[in-house]
Amino acid sequence: MIEGWATAFEMETALPTAAAALPIFADRLAGRPNPGVLPFARFDEKEELVRQWHGLEARALMPTQSHAFASALSSTLLAKAAIQVFFVRIGGDVSALLALSRRRGRFARWTTVGAHEVCEPYDALCRDAEAARLLAELIARDGRALEMDRIPAGSLLIPALRAAMRGKAWMTVRPAIPTPTIALDACWKDPASCFNSGRRSDFRRAARRASELGEVSFEIRSPSPAEFDALFDEAVRVELRSWKREAGTAIAVDRAKESCFRDYFRSACEEGKFRIAFMRIDGRAVAMQMALECLDRYWLFKIGFDEEYGRCSPGSLLMLHTIGWAAARELRAYELLGNVEPWIARFWTREQHDCLCVRAYPFNAAGAVAFAADAWAWLRRRLAPARV
Repeated sequence: MIEGWATAFEMETALPTAAAALPIFADRLAGRPNPGVLPFARFDEKEELVRQWHGLEARALMPTQSHAFASALSSTLLAKAAIQVFFVRIGGDVSALLALSRRRGRFARWTTVGAHEVCEPYDALCRDAEAARLLAELIARDGRALEMDRIPAGSLLIPALRAAMRGKAWMTVRPAIPTPTIALDACWKDPASCFNSGRRSDFRRAARRASELGEVSFEIRSPSPAEFDALFDEAVRVELRSWKREAGTAIAVDRAKESCFRDYFRSACEEGKFRIAFMRIDGRAVAMQMALECLDRYWLFKIGFDEEYGRCSPGSLLMLHTIGWAAARELRAYELLGNVEPWIARFWTREQHDCLCVRAYPFNAAGAVAFAADAWAWLRRRLAPARV
C-alpha cells in the first residue's frame, strides 16, 4: 500500500481534496515532495500534469518515454490492462514519473508499459537522482511485484530502487537484450566508405541489380498530418509482402498493434518528428522504414521490404541511404531499436546500448506469488528437452 495514495481499488488521490488542499499547497510553497499515483486515464485528463510530462521529455533517453507512447498503448494493446502513473512533484512541478501496467487481479505484478506488447526499451523520466529516489520509494511502498524489462543500464531509477527495496523486497538485476546503435560522425555522410571492401562490393552489386529492374529512387519524408494515413498504409503493405507476414510479426497481422503504431506515429507526425522512408523501383515501394527523428538521433522502429525484389537487397540499400541522410543532418546516432539480431551484428554494427532486467519481489503474498510463478517458469525451461 502507498500511504495515503495508491490502494487496491485504484482510488484517485494524487489531486487534493478540499480538506487536503491547504497542507499540499504549503508543501508546494516549501518545495517539499508531493508524490502520487493516478490511473493513466485520470492523469491524462489533467492538462497541467500532461504538460509537465511533456516538459520532462527533454530529459528522455528514448522516444518510448513520451506521453504519446503510453497514450497509444493505453487505448490499443493495453486497453484492458490497469495502467498507473507513479509521479513525484517537487515545488509543484512533476520531477519524476513512470507509467506501469498490470493485469487485473490481486497478485498481478507491475510491468513497464509495452514491455510484452512491443518489446521496446523503456525507463522512468527523472529530473535528477533525488527525484529518482523519491519515485523509487513511492513504487516500493505500493507492495506489488515489479518487472522492468530492457531498462537502460545507466538509468537513475536502478540504484534508487536498490535502496528503496532494501528490507522490503528481494530485487534482482541481470543483463537484458541490448539495443544496437551506430554512432554517427562526418564519415557516415558517405556510409558505404565506413564498411570493409567485401561489404562495399555487396552494396554495389545490390544497386546494380536494382537498376536492372527499373528506375531506382529513394525518399525520406516528414509528412503532414493530412498525408500521414496514406503513407502509413503504403508502408504497412510493403511489410506485408515480406517474411514478416508468415511469421506473424507484421503489424498489420495484429489489428491492435497496427492501431497502436498508427496512433503513436500520428502523434509524432503532428509534432514534426515522424520520418517515413521508401526505396522505389519504377515508382513501386520495395522497401520502407518508419522512424522518429528526435533527441538528436534517428530512431528506427519499423522496417520491411518486398520479397519479390529480395535479390537486390532493397532493405539494405534503404538503410544505407537513411544512415547517410541522418549523418548529413549531423544527428548523433542511428538507433536500430528492436533486438541485436545476427544480421545486424554481422552486416551493420556491433555497437549497442546495454539494458538490464529488473525484478522485485516484495516480502508479502503478492511477492511470493510472483516469485513462485517465475521460479516455476525457470524450472520448466531447464527441464524442457533440448530441440534437435
